[in-house]
Amino acid sequence: MRVPSYSSSAVDTIPTVAPAAPAPEPRFHQRHVETTDTVRKELLDGLAKEQAHISPKFLYDELGSSLFTAITLLDEYYPTRCENEIFAKHSADIVAHAGPVHTLIDLGAGDCAKAERLLAHVRPAQYVPIDISVDYLKAAVKRIADHYPDLEISALGMDFFNDLSLPAEVHAERRAFFYPGSSIGNLPPEQAADLLANIRRQCADGALIIGVDLVKAREILEPAYDDAVGVTAAFNLNMLRHVNKILGSDFNLAQWQHLACFNEARSRMEMHLRARVATTVRWPGGERSFKEGERIHTEDSYKYRPHAFKAMLSRAGFGQIRYWTDEREWFAVFCARA
Repeated sequence: MRVPSYSSSAVDTIPTVAPAAPAPEPRFHQRHVETTDTVRKELLDGLAKEQAHISPKFLYDELGSSLFTAITLLDEYYPTRCENEIFAKHSADIVAHAGPVHTLIDLGAGDCAKAERLLAHVRPAQYVPIDISVDYLKAAVKRIADHYPDLEISALGMDFFNDLSLPAEVHAERRAFFYPGSSIGNLPPEQAADLLANIRRQCADGALIIGVDLVKAREILEPAYDDAVGVTAAFNLNMLRHVNKILGSDFNLAQWQHLACFNEARSRMEMHLRARVATTVRWPGGERSFKEGERIHTEDSYKYRPHAFKAMLSRAGFGQIRYWTDEREWFAVFCARA
């Protein structure tokens, strides 16, 4: 194509358009700070219970996070692939149903990869990734900022399970909360309902996009949490190494085995660590003896039927509820309007 030429007088008459002001540098706010004493107390309280319990958040030290990434690549672990399939096929419909979005709030953002795939469709003015630690978010936020230089980013380090109060810099208009990966399943249904109601209060004219794992056959569920390679077993056992580091305890990982089972009555997958032999675990100032076969409960993952989760969203105050599934109907992505 020939490039037209202009006389100098014509060029002089072309109005000058000022370049758009760049978005401010990403901001980071660590709002949740746990002291060493608080963390130790939480662990010791759980180990002292008749049914010993360790919070699943202790699965995710640096090694644990890497092991979980490996889990998502396993043949048996279907949730990530199913959710990716849904977004690949239905992103446009999901985003259209959510309506115009000014602020995208990414709960449990991690490496921000899932939200990054939505950004091109949603095109918000502000992106707010939330995770327990802003340090974990920094590399991902830099990547997002490099790809979307006009996007305002405010990263929050907070425990949104217990406190979802957002600072004033998170714009109030047209918020869309994004909660992928079926993490809602880690909460008991009553706590999940409370979180959904809290989200609803925070997005008066907005929407929620959320991933939900669906009820399916035990033969599909249990291998997803107890793979043939043993990566999930290593992930669960690594929790004891993490606890040893925090408490100064002497858990011997060789004395414990990973156990995953589907509790049909409660519609949840459960992960436990089971003592192979009778053993006593010691730490400065205390100890606990475990009988052979005794368990430490480490994680639950509730599975929902679509009508049950839709009813939960409705009770939380959401309306215009739609959902999309993968081809096998193993996983669903819901979008609900506030």
